[in-house]
Amino acid sequence: MRLVWQLVAVVAVAAVGGQGMAAVEGNAWLTLAIGLLTAVLSVLVYRWVVAWSEGRPVTELAREGAGAALGRGTLIGVALFSAVMTNLFTSGYYDVHGRASLTGAIGLIGFMAAAAVTEEVMYRGVLFRIAEERMGTWIALVLTGLLFGLSHLLNPNATVWGALAIAVEAGSMLTGAYVATRNLWVPIGLHFGWNYAEAGIFSTEVSGNDTARGLLDSTTSGPELITGGEFGPEASVYSVMFGVLATLVFMWLARRRGHLAPLRRRAARAQAATTLSR
Repeated sequence: MRLVWQLVAVVAVAAVGGQGMAAVEGNAWLTLAIGLLTAVLSVLVYRWVVAWSEGRPVTELAREGAGAALGRGTLIGVALFSAVMTNLFTSGYYDVHGRASLTGAIGLIGFMAAAAVTEEVMYRGVLFRIAEERMGTWIALVLTGLLFGLSHLLNPNATVWGALAIAVEAGSMLTGAYVATRNLWVPIGLHFGWNYAEAGIFSTEVSGNDTARGLLDSTTSGPELITGGEFGPEASVYSVMFGVLATLVFMWLARRRGHLAPLRRRAARAQAATTLSR
């Protein structure tokens, strides 16, 4: 039942925030304000509903160290997406013509903050965390990553390949960031940094959403497998490659730190064998 209560609470905040930003579309300053408010409310509501339904301190969104974790995640996200765009630029598939819109880039801070926080508390905070308790880390990672990718089929310029690419590069990478750190601040920052670099800095399409332009006046052209086509660079093989590499690093860290959870039945069998041996 806790899964239902937690999902209802975080989805409600995401839905209201999304409606609010849709109502002020085109106004960068109001988008910034409503987006940041949605992000803050998502954190507060998640903390409240998890503490109420599980009766425990919500350590995965603890205030202590939140700023540093957000900063680290954001830097990683910006760096990873910049690596994608560097490869597209040096391959001749991405061109910059000048500056686009500073106010657009400001509005995108709020828009991407709301998207990053609402999606992370929903997919990593609720769905993955609870699924992991029953299925273990690896099965929960695959299933929730696939669900995260398939949810992007609802976007205007969605493609099956784009959804699968999101499942591999983002669903797995963001879950890996959570498993490695056991907090949601790093994946929230990583999600925000990646998305903001994509739209707010490089002015490329984000998950086929008809995203507003950011700082750079730019164009992307070339084979869809390389550029991502109308879905945007998230459907590029470069994004998949860097996402997989980041996932491997995060999961290596998680294993080193003892953060991987086994399948419940396997864990129970191991515990029973240990008890018998004693």
